[in-house]
Amino acid sequence: MKFKRKKRLQEVVELNITAFMDLMVALVSFLLIAAVFSQMTVVELNLPALNAKNNDQQEIKLALQLVIREKSFDIQDANLGLIRRIDRDPVKTDWALFSKILLEIKYRFPEAQSITLLLEPGASYKTMIAVMDHVRSTDVINSGTLETIELFPTISIGDAPALALAAPEVNAQTPANDAAQGVQP
Repeated sequence: MKFKRKKRLQEVVELNITAFMDLMVALVSFLLIAAVFSQMTVVELNLPALNAKNNDQQEIKLALQLVIREKSFDIQDANLGLIRRIDRDPVKTDWALFSKILLEIKYRFPEAQSITLLLEPGASYKTMIAVMDHVRSTDVINSGTLETIELFPTISIGDAPALALAAPEVNAQTPANDAAQGVQP
């Protein structure tokens, strides 16, 4: 018995990518339009150079620093030391007093533009941003109008120095101390 083979014609299947191309055209145009309208706010931070040297011949200028601690804001000058300590509550901060002190410093040193924020390791990001906003400018009511006064727009960031805690001296008498002092057992 002889089987006849039927030749089957295989049809070539065409790939229809029209719907996919329409989707890509719509996505590309949407992304291009959305990219034009999105803007990011950039705050320029000036970090000290690694090989920065102090020139003793220059006159001493205000080197304002704000140390952000868990329970206080320490406003200080790098050359002279502590100017003012503002106690703070982590829940509510007295920004009016904070701005008033910075405004007094700005009136005394009108040419000063920079401040260094020194943060303790536990300082929150939210606190840092709030301090940066209040250090940059403040609102003052003058003659019945609200004016925004620029304080210190140039901000640098660093690590806060550790608090120097005065540790009580332990005056324990040990055999080594007794022998050094000439005390006999």
